[in-house]
Amino acid sequence: MSTTPLGSWNDGAAKRAIVEFVTSAATEGTPGFVAPMDRIAVFDNDGTLWVEKPAPVQMPFVLGKLAARLETDPSLADEQPYRALAERDESYLRALNDQDPDAVTSMVEAVGSAWEGTPFGEFEAEATRYLASWRHERFGLPATGLVYRPMLELFDYLRAHGWRLFVCSGGGRDFMRVICEGTWGLPRENVIGSAPEFAYRDGELIRQAVPHGPIALGPGKPEDVLARTGRLPGFAAGNDDVDVELLRSARFALLVVHDDDEREYAYQDSALRARAEAERSGWTTVSVKNDWKTVTTGRP
Repeated sequence: MSTTPLGSWNDGAAKRAIVEFVTSAATEGTPGFVAPMDRIAVFDNDGTLWVEKPAPVQMPFVLGKLAARLETDPSLADEQPYRALAERDESYLRALNDQDPDAVTSMVEAVGSAWEGTPFGEFEAEATRYLASWRHERFGLPATGLVYRPMLELFDYLRAHGWRLFVCSGGGRDFMRVICEGTWGLPRENVIGSAPEFAYRDGELIRQAVPHGPIALGPGKPEDVLARTGRLPGFAAGNDDVDVELLRSARFALLVVHDDDEREYAYQDSALRARAEAERSGWTTVSVKNDWKTVTTGRP
């Protein structure tokens, strides 16, 4: 990583806006000052911190587990997402890729049932083995090589100015926690996401099928952040329509726009509302193509 603050960012409006806000927030007596206790920065994950196309990193891991259950119990095909797997329903998978709330809710419920009754560490062990072998189909990189270098630099820049960092994603909290310390430099307790309830039984914490709190999509994001931190974010970053409510809740909102089909992917179907809101509300937008000198940690 560059030793220069935001060294992978091109000089432009986005970088200037970030620097101006963070500098002002740290300067007592300025209109933009943010008290240290309120310097909470919250980031979405898929598409904001790492590549999410052609499918989120976690999806093959989850679908593989569900496919194995379906093979054992074909009657599961009567309900989603098993019906989509049995029928090879591409429209459902596209909705899942686009983080459609209904599709994600059915998936979260299925994931809860798939690992129900397993000890706390079993899920993480399976996720760790999966991540050790998984490679991106286009770039040939492991998941940790798909992380956006400019965002890691932004993490460092915010930390240097007294901000506490959190990740809030509709993706699985426990899946993200496998990589959060080594990849993002974040403690596990700073990762917020879809997760099950746990029950203490005979000396072990056991996963339950019931989700813990609201699913971290749309309104669920600021709800989960408030429940976890006791505050709403001073700084928030996202890339999708399901991040709008999180971005609205922050003093400074950063929207990542995917427009680089050579170094990454160009797409906007799942971010039309977010982009309209960014223009209306004056959020800072980040063009992958124009604002980032380097895209991921694994390639230029």
